[in-house]
Amino acid sequence: MKRNVQDTTVLSNGVKMPGLGLGVFKVEEGPVLVEAVKAAIRHGYRSIDTAAVYGNEAGVGQGIAEGIKEAGLKRSDIFVTSKVWNDDLGYDSTIAAFETTLEKLGVDDLDLYLIHWPVEGKYKDAWRALETLYKQGRVKAIGVSNFQISHLENLMSDAEIKPMVNQVELHPRLTQKELRAFCRSQGIQIEAWSPLMQGEILAHEDLKELAAKYNKTPAQIIIRWNLQNEVVVIPKSTKEHRIISNADVYDFTLSKEDMETIDELNQHHRVGPDPDHFDF
Repeated sequence: MKRNVQDTTVLSNGVKMPGLGLGVFKVEEGPVLVEAVKAAIRHGYRSIDTAAVYGNEAGVGQGIAEGIKEAGLKRSDIFVTSKVWNDDLGYDSTIAAFETTLEKLGVDDLDLYLIHWPVEGKYKDAWRALETLYKQGRVKAIGVSNFQISHLENLMSDAEIKPMVNQVELHPRLTQKELRAFCRSQGIQIEAWSPLMQGEILAHEDLKELAAKYNKTPAQIIIRWNLQNEVVVIPKSTKEHRIISNADVYDFTLSKEDMETIDELNQHHRVGPDPDHFDF
């Protein structure tokens, strides 16, 4: 069977989630965003990831609506993820935030809804709200973002439903091996945000050598490394040629040695905030 951008991983509740999607962090509302989403759908992407705090859910919704119409698809063909922001964590406020997200996206339900950050003293109430939405069938899967092992253990100590996904910063400088192993043991799918380290890592000599060896780009090498590690990956781009290029990773396989070479680039280095020490 030929592998492609529509390949999925099966979450713990049986829901199929594409292994590769489009991220839209820091992409402002407007035609550039709408066109990026449409381009992704046109070139086979079936997963779009946004968040309330990105302030672009309306544009994402427009891009999805126009993209599926042009491609002759249905809403159910696209896996849509959004996240509840820190200010809205709490039982009632999370439910209200979810309603706002649906309205902005122009959809009746979500495929995945995440708690964006583990704000102490708040995320358990928000999780109860996600459990309610899940039981009501308004979201197909629920999860968290930026949760460390300690946060997950605390959440699961009295949760009815385990998170199905944990979306975290993950790239060759931050390989998250311990967290990945823990999540695998709990049946929680790891998803990588900032997989290309906001471009910082692309000039690394080891990655350039691997790119030359496989006749690929450093970005494609990193995306392939994630997929082979069974990590869902959502590289962000607004440029059509990059959106196409980021998905051109299904015609080669990195060797075990080359996977290890990338693993060895780990320095526990973050480009985003530390989930144990953030103040927003």
